[in-house]
Amino acid sequence: MSAAKQPPAEGRTAWKKTAVVATPAVLAVGVMASLMGQGALAASFAVSGTSFQVASGKLTSQGLSSYVQTDRSADGKGHPVALLGIGDARLSDICQAAEVATPVGKVVFKLTAGGEAGEVTASSLVIDAEDLVGDARFGTAQIGRDASTLDQVPGIKGGAGKFGLQAGDIEVAGVRSHAWSATGGNFRLKGLSIDVSLDGEKCF
Repeated sequence: MSAAKQPPAEGRTAWKKTAVVATPAVLAVGVMASLMGQGALAASFAVSGTSFQVASGKLTSQGLSSYVQTDRSADGKGHPVALLGIGDARLSDICQAAEVATPVGKVVFKLTAGGEAGEVTASSLVIDAEDLVGDARFGTAQIGRDASTLDQVPGIKGGAGKFGLQAGDIEVAGVRSHAWSATGGNFRLKGLSIDVSLDGEKCF
């Protein structure tokens, strides 16, 4: 389906200094977002060779489960990550940005939503992150629990003997993360804006 036939998402789409060579990547992201919204995309897919930024002013959830795993790109290269399983996630806003090398220079794909338009929400959000920074509050926490016994977020379990942690209700302010993948169901992105720019600004 061409971009012209797709109904507009909530909010608006802004294009500045658009690089034509990035169009296939944008369409692929649109298809991925659609699958994520239907809950049809599993966390176990080959990741691209580029990590991306994720930022939010505040993230809240009724549960968190996490363990270490290795994501692999199509060339077989491994990327160690902390798999973060988040129950019903609510974000005050969200910014996602990836820098991609192209024949015409470095292109930044940037997606933003939330803020004045309203909260961003997602169910069963899974982020494969290589780092995470923020000010956190956990209602309860279990650190060092066997990953195969995690039960705070449905469907989020690791292999037996793996290090794991989980928490009850959580709140993280000033979220900053570099991630290799993010999946989830029933995404609601109020005030969605997508920008593809040469040498554009990233989230942080």
